[in-house]
Amino acid sequence: MVDRSGPRVQKMFGQIAKHYDFLNHFLSGGIDILWRRAVVRRVKPNPDSSARILDVCTGTGDLALAFWKRWRVPVLASDFTPEMLEIGRKKLEKAGISPDQIELAEADASALPFPERSFQIVSVAFGLRNIESTEKGLSEMVRVCEPGGQVAVLEFSTPTFPPFRWVYHFYFRHILPRIGQMTAKNQFDAYHYLPESVGEFPCGQALADMMEDAGLTEVRFFPMTFGIATLYVGIRPSE
Repeated sequence: MVDRSGPRVQKMFGQIAKHYDFLNHFLSGGIDILWRRAVVRRVKPNPDSSARILDVCTGTGDLALAFWKRWRVPVLASDFTPEMLEIGRKKLEKAGISPDQIELAEADASALPFPERSFQIVSVAFGLRNIESTEKGLSEMVRVCEPGGQVAVLEFSTPTFPPFRWVYHFYFRHILPRIGQMTAKNQFDAYHYLPESVGEFPCGQALADMMEDAGLTEVRFFPMTFGIATLYVGIRPSE
């Protein structure tokens, strides 16, 4: 079992923060940018809601920034790694984004310090599997989502097409960790943690079922790039 304990994950991402954006884009060939764009195209804000969007486990804020650029709805972006948020803050300042547009907040996704029913969209990109308890993370995302609002999860998954799956596994388990560790040296071997955590994490219908168990309805999932990543979207029922 991969160690996903909060203190370990927090320190690990703190150590690789300086190289995080570069490695995300380099190791994925830039496809991660297209995945986030696909999320914000599909997950549309409610024009009748004045609530903000919440992006948890935001890292340096890439998905939060994508939501703002697409929809111009204010976003609150939270993460429990201060080093990630500091880089995100500089990125937003460079882009001319004000705190009224995207606010950054330090927060643990397992215990979000936000009121119930306060966001119209609650999203997470490649962060749900890093929460110590997936069930607790989903429960918190549903809790802070307003009735009728959407919860969106973008996460790595396992390709099913056999030839592509073999190439993917070889790259993901043997090449990516070496490049990552050489570039972003850290005591936690973060880029071995990545394929190991993905391999243990539920995907497809299994994760959709967990989202329904957390209280969401109409859960759908959309594989992308031959199933390397999958977007899951569910609705918090109206009351």
